[in-house]
Amino acid sequence: GARLDLGPDAVRQCVEELGFGFGSDVELNAAFARFKDLADKKHEIFDEDLQSLMSDDSSEPQEHFRLVSSTFHSETGETPCAWVTLSVDGREQKVESCGSGPVDAAFKAIEIIADSGAQLLLYSVNAITTGTDAQGEVTVRLSKDGRVVNGQGADTDIIVASAKAYLNALNK
Repeated sequence: GARLDLGPDAVRQCVEELGFGFGSDVELNAAFARFKDLADKKHEIFDEDLQSLMSDDSSEPQEHFRLVSSTFHSETGETPCAWVTLSVDGREQKVESCGSGPVDAAFKAIEIIADSGAQLLLYSVNAITTGTDAQGEVTVRLSKDGRVVNGQGADTDIIVASAKAYLNALNK
């Protein structure tokens, strides 16, 4: 069912019912902050949203790369472009790239900074909940030197979710 107007204790209880726990108040506060951000973007929060919020953090590798801001431009008949600002070990770097679509442009922009040389094996999008304001969860699978990693990202903006997933995989 839908979860509305939950305080930190209610979020803790709902999340624990879903099988997640918090090691500390810091973790709870971080999860609650993510919950509040999501609640500002969509009208109803479902169990699946909470699960995504928790898996978004619980398997979080060291954040070598972090998405600071992004702008995407996609217009019929024009080449899609992405302007991405990443924090790389705390230092911000801004880059622009164009591609066959806004997601391709975002990935190319990230690669300009990351220069990982990884090969994209899988790109998958799933709606976490129903409705046009649903969060999209993106899974990417990257391969380099025989090592394969999955990255996941969720956001109501599918291009942002895609960038988060790509960065999540790179951080692994």
